[in-house]
Amino acid sequence: MRYLTDRKRALGNGSGRQGTHHHWQMMVSSMLMIVAVPVFIFTLGMGVGGTYEEVLAYFARPFPAIVTGLCFSVIVLHVMREAHEAIEDYVHGTAEKIALVATSALAYTMIAVALFALIKLAL
Repeated sequence: MRYLTDRKRALGNGSGRQGTHHHWQMMVSSMLMIVAVPVFIFTLGMGVGGTYEEVLAYFARPFPAIVTGLCFSVIVLHVMREAHEAIEDYVHGTAEKIALVATSALAYTMIAVALFALIKLAL
């Protein structure tokens, strides 16, 4: 039994074989964010409101620094995957490839800058 229509068979548009992998990536990152975001908000709330030296001392401890870094990384990667999905759906051709590379570069640059700033703050 064939599930492809005659038009899809002629154009070669079948399954992309990426849907399940993308779905599981999004489910795992969503579940991580369910736990990480409240912990991040609580951790950030405990560190805000003090003097500059108190904030530096707070983020020099391992737990707040690790929670902040992991939460930011998971959120940015989740948003990048969502942006890739939207670009794949609505942009085609060369513009699609450029947009995918640009969003990936922006996301990984944001993660690198945030982790660098966190390390600089913690040390």
